[in-house]
Amino acid sequence: MDVSFALFADAANLSQEGKLNILGVFDAVHVQALPAVHPRATIVVRLKGQHGDGGMHTITLRWTNPRGDVLWQSDADLQFADPPPGATEADLPVVGSVDLPIDSGGVFHLAIVLDGAERVRVPLHVHVGQPTPIAPMRGMVS
Repeated sequence: MDVSFALFADAANLSQEGKLNILGVFDAVHVQALPAVHPRATIVVRLKGQHGDGGMHTITLRWTNPRGDVLWQSDADLQFADPPPGATEADLPVVGSVDLPIDSGGVFHLAIVLDGAERVRVPLHVHVGQPTPIAPMRGMVS
């Protein structure tokens, strides 16, 4: 089983047809002061499995600060069914909503661990203080 992608978003869901909908992908946040919590960040992970990957798997999400300290960790068991006949692979989307504790500025990481092996580290850049305003655009915008 592989991680097709992993990211932070404002929201995500699965439609009735099984489509993964993602809104507001981000890789940086601003906080006014420390310590802080980024409330209700949505973690989206798309797992892709092939024939032979069916069965129970364990996923671990591990949130670390820039010094490498683990601020929280969560484990879950996932049941994966082999792809149907005629298909070579199948998707297993994982969507979770968590509060992200922030104890410093810098680059934090969310590690995605499958069956004990780290597969992906998703960075989140944390800036402390007032965000720099974005200059208005001149000209035509579509």
